[in-house]
Amino acid sequence: MRTYHCFWLLFWAGQPHQSFLTPLSKRTSGFPEKEKVLVLSGNSRREVHRSKRSWMWNQFFLLEEYTGTDYQYVGKLHSDQDKGDGSLKYILSGDGAGDLFIINENTGDIQATKRLDREEKPVYILRAQAINRKTGRPVEPESEFIIKIHDINDNEPMFTKDIYNASIPEMSDVGTFVVQVTATDADDPTYGNSAKVVYSILQGQPYFSVESETGIIKTALLNMDRENREQYQVVIQAKDMGGQMGGLSGTTTVNITLTDVNDNPPRFPQSTYQFRAPESTPPDSPVGRIKANDADVDENAEIEYSITEGDGYDMFGITTDKDTQEGIITVKKALDFENKSLYILKVEATNTHVDPRFLYLGPFKDSATVRIQVEDVDEPPVFSRPAYIMEVKEDVPINSVIGTVTAQDPDAAKNPVKYSVDRHTDMDRVFNINSGNGSIFTSKPLDRETLLWHNITVIAAEINNPKQSSRVPVFIKVLDVNDNAPEFAMFYETFVCENAKAEQLIQTLSAVDKDDSYSGHQFSFSLAPEAASSSNFTLQDNRDNTAGIFTRKTRYNRHEMSTYFLPVVISDNDYPIQSSTETVTIRVCACDHRGKMLSCNAEALIHPTGLSTGALIAILLCIIILLVTVVLFAALRRQRKKEPLIISKEDIRDNIVSYNDEGGGEEDTQAFDIGTLRNPEAIDDNKLRRDIVPETLFMPRRTATARDNTDVRDFINQRLKENDTDPTAPPYDSLATYAYEGNGSVAESLSSLESVTTDGDQDYDYLSDWGPRFKKLADMYGAMDSDKDS
Repeated sequence: MRTYHCFWLLFWAGQPHQSFLTPLSKRTSGFPEKEKVLVLSGNSRREVHRSKRSWMWNQFFLLEEYTGTDYQYVGKLHSDQDKGDGSLKYILSGDGAGDLFIINENTGDIQATKRLDREEKPVYILRAQAINRKTGRPVEPESEFIIKIHDINDNEPMFTKDIYNASIPEMSDVGTFVVQVTATDADDPTYGNSAKVVYSILQGQPYFSVESETGIIKTALLNMDRENREQYQVVIQAKDMGGQMGGLSGTTTVNITLTDVNDNPPRFPQSTYQFRAPESTPPDSPVGRIKANDADVDENAEIEYSITEGDGYDMFGITTDKDTQEGIITVKKALDFENKSLYILKVEATNTHVDPRFLYLGPFKDSATVRIQVEDVDEPPVFSRPAYIMEVKEDVPINSVIGTVTAQDPDAAKNPVKYSVDRHTDMDRVFNINSGNGSIFTSKPLDRETLLWHNITVIAAEINNPKQSSRVPVFIKVLDVNDNAPEFAMFYETFVCENAKAEQLIQTLSAVDKDDSYSGHQFSFSLAPEAASSSNFTLQDNRDNTAGIFTRKTRYNRHEMSTYFLPVVISDNDYPIQSSTETVTIRVCACDHRGKMLSCNAEALIHPTGLSTGALIAILLCIIILLVTVVLFAALRRQRKKEPLIISKEDIRDNIVSYNDEGGGEEDTQAFDIGTLRNPEAIDDNKLRRDIVPETLFMPRRTATARDNTDVRDFINQRLKENDTDPTAPPYDSLATYAYEGNGSVAESLSSLESVTTDGDQDYDYLSDWGPRFKKLADMYGAMDSDKDS
């Protein structure tokens, strides 16, 4: 048997905090539990028989949330190698070692330095070892032990939501599920009842209840009505320790809303409604609104209105305003105060969405009586018919009455009415009307063939109030009388061959009549009496409103008679009989043996009236030639009006050349010396202009100075000679001005500017001797002399 040294962990328990030691029977090696542990007490050895040299230390429990002022004592490490001489050193490692847990290296006492919270970390795994202080070598192998934090009830239950929102239909049965609330407790659910939560209701009874274990909220009251109360606030409490005294608790708020169901029928606030409607109210116009109140909301409050009975069932209608749920009563037909002034209707309001579960509450509809009073208004006259149709023969005399219109005031006052014709519909004033009795008569002759129908408008207005007027159309048909004679349907111009045989048909005639015949036209044709016996042609009436012209003799000679005019009489069979005489033109032409016309003097038969293409082209060319001639003539005349710039060689005109040369101002004394023209002696040949660049490279020529007694003519001749010989002079004529008056003029200067500089007084008395025209001037200057004297 081998002897091992044992390493002990000793725990001391004391109040108010304790450490608990729980022996473990299993080993880390996993060998069977039949091994036994020998514990030595005092100075004797405790031997432990084991299959392997390995230790599983006990689990130790330490209370959380220690509130003492000293460190919390955990336990004591001790080795049987410890002789008490301080040669051994105890070392602690693992979770929280050195920080949360400390050990006295001499004695092996373990302490907790901080408050422990199981909810932060429930288990700490530590390792203990004893080493030789001098050599640093372990005298015992490292052993592991566990410290579990023993839970206390220091956490209250917490709900998953601060506020719950739920809804249920109103009128729900008792026990209807509303919502489930959930609360959690952070304490250890495996130790005691710290984490056992129980639910209870603090606020919301007797309407709702909660199951203590599940947190399910249910209805507790029957027939909760949304219209009485819609919102409920329920406070639920969750308490740990199984709801026992001393347990911690948390609360949450549950907002419960009752949703609407159709459990209320519509109700009219009053049984009878009164409305007024003028009789002039047009159809589809609203008369009034009624509304049945429904305590429900949304689709449960939708109402459909209808008229169920009453004497105005066919006169009025009702529709529903979807936005306001009001019934709008409208007019369906025109009202007439004189016919009926009061209507009584029965209106019914019905829910459109009925819930069968609440049919036991009664019918979901209501009815009310509506009285509509028709008000009288001043109405315009009303014609007896919406339109009038009249007939008149076209041969009636002027001022003949053709018909009468009638209109009356529908009001009770029966105001008199006057009639008139709207002249916009009868611009020619063919008809007129009696303003008193409405009889229409003609004012001009009628002609059916010109206008068959006359559509006029008659106006009827109240005499007392002309603004009240109405109109009616009158359609007048003009009836036909036989006043037009028949005539040819077209202009007949035919030909007969010179070699024609007797009784040969050369033309078929037909006629038309502008008049209307109810039984059909029947025309008769005959030759005029003057042509019946002497004519070279005969006429045969076909009795079908046509007639044929036949030759009477065998041959015709166009040189003897080239054209025949055959008068034909056409008559109708109406009353009175109308007839007319029409003329048929027959030309004699040369024909071949087949009767085809070859030539005759009737070119109109070949070429109808009008111009040929060649003639049109010729006319167009003439017009173009005429236009060109006119344009050329106008251009020639315009050219003659222009005058030449130079009429003759002798017309030579001087040109004034302007150089637009500005000097350098008053300070520039050398820019341009005008004194040269005034005084020839002042010419400075060496002075050049400084304001422009010289245009030539010729040196300026020196000009001889004029003597004091040089005459003006000599001066000008000298300057003219100089310009003629000057190569820099322009090659065209120019105007040279020489402002030189000469020296020693006898008349001296004629300038009036020098007169003001004389010292002597000027005598203006001679002006009085010049006559009455200079009297005003003499008075002015004489007055100036008087002022000087004074």
